Amino acid sequence: MTSYLDSLDPTHAVLIGGTARPGGGGTFDVENPASRDVIARVANADSADATAAVDAANAALPRWRATPPRARSEILSRAFSLILRDRESLADLVVAENGKSRTDALGEITYAAEFFRWFAEEAVRSGGDYGEAPNGGARTIVTHRPVGVAALVTPWNFPAAMATRKIAPALAAGCTVVLKPAAETPLTAIAIARLLTEAGVPDGVVNVVPTTDAGDIVTTWLQDDRVRKISFTGSTNIGRVLLRQAADRIVNSSMELGGNAPFIVTEDADLDAAVAGAMIAKFRNGGQACTAANRFYVHADVIAEFTERFGAAVEALTVGPAETGSDIGPLISQKAVENVAALVRGAAADGATVAHTAAIPESKGWFYPPTVLTGLRADAEILNQEIFGPVAPIVAWNNDAEVIDLANSSEMGLAAYVFAGKLQRAIRLGEALDAGMVGINRGLVSDPSAPFGGVKQSGLGREGARQGLEEFQETQYFSVDW
Repeated sequence: MTSYLDSLDPTHAVLIGGTARPGGGGTFDVENPASRDVIARVANADSADATAAVDAANAALPRWRATPPRARSEILSRAFSLILRDRESLADLVVAENGKSRTDALGEITYAAEFFRWFAEEAVRSGGDYGEAPNGGARTIVTHRPVGVAALVTPWNFPAAMATRKIAPALAAGCTVVLKPAAETPLTAIAIARLLTEAGVPDGVVNVVPTTDAGDIVTTWLQDDRVRKISFTGSTNIGRVLLRQAADRIVNSSMELGGNAPFIVTEDADLDAAVAGAMIAKFRNGGQACTAANRFYVHADVIAEFTERFGAAVEALTVGPAETGSDIGPLISQKAVENVAALVRGAAADGATVAHTAAIPESKGWFYPPTVLTGLRADAEILNQEIFGPVAPIVAWNNDAEVIDLANSSEMGLAAYVFAGKLQRAIRLGEALDAGMVGINRGLVSDPSAPFGGVKQSGLGREGARQGLEEFQETQYFSVDW
């Protein structure tokens, strides 16, 4: 990993117009959350760098927009192959800066690569329409054009996949981009940008500005008339701030925000499948995912058996650094550990019981034990919070109307999960849930070919699928005299 990391030259990690350079704000440290060791010092961009990135993206836009879709597609296809070529090294980077288990890191890299393959295929299928005006005398031709320079802001929890899920559709649509990766995990985004250059992306089409001053960078972009798109993944609170700023110039906005996913288990569910699904939905990336199961609603008839099986699986989890082969890595920071611990303490003070836990290593890393909570009231405060950690609170329910009300009580509406013995009932429950994505008898909902996104306070727009490309396009039509 050291030689691969050194090849990125992190002190020159600001990529503008094809040139890697230092940042105007000096450097900042990136730590491994499993050991708290500094693994790299990374160039720290400032507002001048942010403006220079837009200069480069805007200059590259006419040529890239005019590049034939097939040529854009072939570049994205090469990027897919290059990521798979470097899969092991990229996984090492993710482990080092994010701390997730090696299994999770390898899975993320494969998933991240798929966005380039999917949108390579979508790039050549930019749809349109043709028709006759109802009153005659004219024909209508509908086309789609790239929105322009797109500002992309990605989080730390999936440093590869969140970058490719935005970059791939933007490039497929003919947009140029300026990317701000999370300060906790900039290295993977830097590596992906270098691979895009190797794949043939022209200078200035992809520009990367790692920084510790996200507010200054993103505000600079949103105040720049040349930036016509903001695509953000992060907390709902920050999303609200960015939407207010975007409103001043009516900037096209996509927001993938917080989640509070319910996980419903009916009395006739296959409990083996439900437990297996719960382990994936809750503990992938240590629960640090916006789609993570956050509230477990288990029918009163099977709650004891489900909890026993689920608890045993949780106690069997190994927690520690990725190099030990652990199932679960650390949380991202001390603050993250403190936030999760405070939620559990609050739940316990409110009557909840810590029923099952896994052991954590003696380490200076930011580890928190996977935990199962029982005995919660349906209105417990922890059920109203996005835990973003390996804690599973379980609540009993008795009838479908009750569980639908409980599941829909959150202001969030990103993902949900339903495990039921009868598919028709599972679908009926799913259709009644206020969620943009519902896993039916499975604990994973993310797929590049599916529209990822939520309702209510969980965001605006979709990523992946055909809809992901359309997020970076504007519709134009021609009224043609006939």
